[in-house]
Amino acid sequence: MTAMARAGMLILTFCAVCLTVAKPVVAQSNDRLEAFLEATGFDVALESIRLTASTAPAMIGLEADDFGLQWTTLVDEVFDPDLMHDMAIDILSETLDDDLLVHAVEFYTSGLGRRLVVAENASHMKEDEELKSESGQAIVAGLVQIGSPRLEELKRLNAAVGSEDASVHAIHEVQVRFLMAAATAGVIELQMDEADLRESLKRQEGELRRSMQINGLASSAYTYQSFSDEEISAYADALEDPKMQEVYALMNAVQFEIMADRYEEIALSMSQLRPSQEL
Repeated sequence: MTAMARAGMLILTFCAVCLTVAKPVVAQSNDRLEAFLEATGFDVALESIRLTASTAPAMIGLEADDFGLQWTTLVDEVFDPDLMHDMAIDILSETLDDDLLVHAVEFYTSGLGRRLVVAENASHMKEDEELKSESGQAIVAGLVQIGSPRLEELKRLNAAVGSEDASVHAIHEVQVRFLMAAATAGVIELQMDEADLRESLKRQEGELRRSMQINGLASSAYTYQSFSDEEISAYADALEDPKMQEVYALMNAVQFEIMADRYEEIALSMSQLRPSQEL
């Protein structure tokens, strides 16, 4: 997985919410799926969803610190790595075609692939997002200054792991499901129905897209700073392969579905931590 997993106020770059991938003829065994998760780094990408939990209160005008230690306890329960891992296994066992699994594992167990996964895993789990963003932006600024072609290759990477339109749609789905669940739980009094909420988010779409582009490029520049221009180009070539495109469409769909599910759950549980307030 790449470091495109955080976008806007939630996560940057994952590509679809609906599981529209065709069912394979034979469901995958757990052992093969475990190997797939580890080889691609998808297991770490799933675990990193927990690091985005601090953005949830911000959607209703609060901060995670407002809840004290109760928030940490709740996040540990709702974003339990084993639970999210099992959710992914359940979905992938019914959706991941054997040919796609083998294709992805073969690349990510190659010499370059293994090094990429190590770098991506480290980037996913880096908790100081602000420092990572600042470092990445500084790298981008330097590349712009010298007119480096590396920038275009980094943009290729970001484009190859998912369409911007699908990413925007996925982020909006997470936000809508969280806010509607929070309203249902009485955490907030939502002064609009779901259709109005979606329209409101759509009006902010331009700002979200700009944020995704800037942050996505900075994230990639930071994550792959130790790789040569040739290696980044080779990775972009691998990601643009039609089979890898299918793999990423599925992984992105799984990741966003798990994220949306967990955000709904944490919204429902927040009523135990703080009285209702108006949005």
